[in-house]
Amino acid sequence: MPSAPITARHELMTPPQARRLFAYNRRLFERYSRRIAKMPWEEANRNRGTGHLSLFGTLVHILQVHEVWICYITQHRSTDDELEKLFNDPIRKPRDWKQFKFYQRRVWSCIDDYLSKLTGSEMRRTVHVFWMPGRYTVSDAFMQTTFEQAHHIGEIIGSMWQDDIEPPDMTWIGIGRAISGK
Repeated sequence: MPSAPITARHELMTPPQARRLFAYNRRLFERYSRRIAKMPWEEANRNRGTGHLSLFGTLVHILQVHEVWICYITQHRSTDDELEKLFNDPIRKPRDWKQFKFYQRRVWSCIDDYLSKLTGSEMRRTVHVFWMPGRYTVSDAFMQTTFEQAHHIGEIIGSMWQDDIEPPDMTWIGIGRAISGK
């Protein structure tokens, strides 16, 4: 018997909450990518011994996570063939800032389109991917990508502090103030 999704019905995010959360995710991501892009390439791409080696590599991974979960898994594009094609797409492996910006636009454009059509019933829909056991909802996918981004931004923050570089603000309130224009 299949297990129940990890999020109970009464715990699901609403579409407005998902849009607000992803406005934060995007603003935070862009803030960090702008800061890192101002560094010399050698520093942005230096192996720091983190999960995705460099600051640049970590930013690329965050985009890849958003793309696979929000642009594929939640949008009924998660067959083995579709995911294999995605994982082998050279656009997902940028080697410089120009390629990164192209990939970044592709990912956020897809997310923006999906968010604009999001409904309550969509947030409740069950999704599944081959590499993770169990069932989860679209709402869970939004939380998965958000917490994974937070984890990796934390790696970037730690790496920046090790080099005595003050990282950009990452607080919900500070970013929210910037989003609302206050």
